[in-house]
Amino acid sequence: MSAVGAAVDREEQRLTELDSAVGDADHGANMRRGLTAALVSLEREGPGSPGAVLALVGRRLISTVGGASGPLYGTLLRRAGKELGTEETVDAARLRDALRAGAEAVAQLGSSAPGDKTMLDALFPAVEALGESGTDFAAARAAAEEGAAATVPMRARKGRASYLGERSVGHMDPGAASSALFFAALAETAEASGRSA
Repeated sequence: MSAVGAAVDREEQRLTELDSAVGDADHGANMRRGLTAALVSLEREGPGSPGAVLALVGRRLISTVGGASGPLYGTLLRRAGKELGTEETVDAARLRDALRAGAEAVAQLGSSAPGDKTMLDALFPAVEALGESGTDFAAARAAAEEGAAATVPMRARKGRASYLGERSVGHMDPGAASSALFFAALAETAEASGRSA
């Protein structure tokens, strides 16, 4: 999660610029504030399992990030954490399955699907690209980035951007962009630890 926090720190301005075109120009700042608070909580509470880490970060995002981003990212991580349970270690395939469950929970919460110009356009392709073993993190990063780029020509059908109608076309969805950062950080962490495919 520290790699995700660092990525959002670096890209805060870009996320805010993306959100200024189709939202209320606070996605970068909101995500940075939420992840900063989450990292402080992780340091203080020291959860004992990967599932507990994700659940704690999800709770902190819900409590500190305004708008839709907090509940959506919070749901993603809390559901993934619940899927992982309390085991101290999990393998990559279980992490993939947990992230898929998290993405499905986000879809249910937002009554949305890939193609609606939301974070799901990056999340679902990335999860599937992790592959059978769940270790193809480089492919997941590429799929998430491609999914985020694919939102540019889409017309938003959900969220605040949908109010813009045709004017939402031509802009990358900021949630898809931050989701791509999430998988980029996961890939970087896996590469650094020698666990990438």
